[in-house]
Amino acid sequence: MSAKYMQLADLLRGEIARITKNGSNRMPTEKEISLSYDVSRQTVRNALEVLESEGLIERIQGSGSYIKEIREERTDARQIAVITTFIDDYIFPTILHDAQNIFEKNGYSTLVYATENKVEREREILLSLMEKSVSAILIEGSKTALPTPNSDLFMKLRKMEIPVLFLHGAYKNLPDFPCVLDDNYGGGYMLTRYLIEKGHKKIAGIFKSDDMQGPERYHGVVSAMVDAGLKINDSSFCWYDSEDRKAIISGQGTDRIDRFINKRLSGSTAVVCYNDEIAYTLIKRMIEFEKKVPSDISVVSFDNSFYSQIGAVPITSLGHKREKTGKSAAEMLVAMLNKEEPSSMSLKWELIPRSSG
Repeated sequence: MSAKYMQLADLLRGEIARITKNGSNRMPTEKEISLSYDVSRQTVRNALEVLESEGLIERIQGSGSYIKEIREERTDARQIAVITTFIDDYIFPTILHDAQNIFEKNGYSTLVYATENKVEREREILLSLMEKSVSAILIEGSKTALPTPNSDLFMKLRKMEIPVLFLHGAYKNLPDFPCVLDDNYGGGYMLTRYLIEKGHKKIAGIFKSDDMQGPERYHGVVSAMVDAGLKINDSSFCWYDSEDRKAIISGQGTDRIDRFINKRLSGSTAVVCYNDEIAYTLIKRMIEFEKKVPSDISVVSFDNSFYSQIGAVPITSLGHKREKTGKSAAEMLVAMLNKEEPSSMSLKWELIPRSSG
């Protein structure tokens, strides 16, 4: 497990992307960061030192921290486009950091784009990349739970001999494109077996509907329940999409979380969450409703991220101890550039038990 300041540095890389996107270059103050992420000022200082050593920010005594000017895109062919759904997603900065290290060692620069999980934005980006001299594309598809209307562009990229590697999930109508993804079904099954072995028989869940990870994680959960002879209560499972996520994490969508707690969690003793971000938000809200975790209800999740450790109740979560997603994906894409035949990779999870269940 990495030190807390390193985890905070990962989150702040996403903060840098968000600030830059809004046309600013000033970082929040140490106090603001400390309050936002519920960490000590010393942890904040250590994290900022990491970003400064990487050349991402410049700290000016008495003035604050400023984002260094981003270099303009290179026009030579030795560059790789990385397309994500949300550039401020809490796990993306770590993935990008790990991937960039591999790309740089092999002489490639990196161009970063975000689709906001919108298929029309994905199409715009792909069309623009066809006019640039890019060597390869690493892409987290938009709304991967659905067939993509952009299959024609991916086939054109293949004809142009530009390697494309999907991250976290490939589209059902592009089955022969390689992908690096998590073992989502296996993860859902593992978390549920963990809860069952602890004596839980009434298990609820909250999952994201428009990305393939959500349905696959749900499938693992309900399969484990069926295998254990447990009853599945459909009303105990809740779904949200990308638009809902924006409202939930901004604090404007608490009504959806409140309904889940008050109606769908009624009678359940445990809940499996789509990821740490949702689990953290759910626990925080349950505490406000004076519900105790885990004595009233146990909470488990995916990602083993910073969110699993900063809240009032540390979250039992699945993570990758040996394999890093960004590193694995970058190494595969470099191999594809070297004309090696790709093979999709499913990364196995490891369970990290904590206080939440």
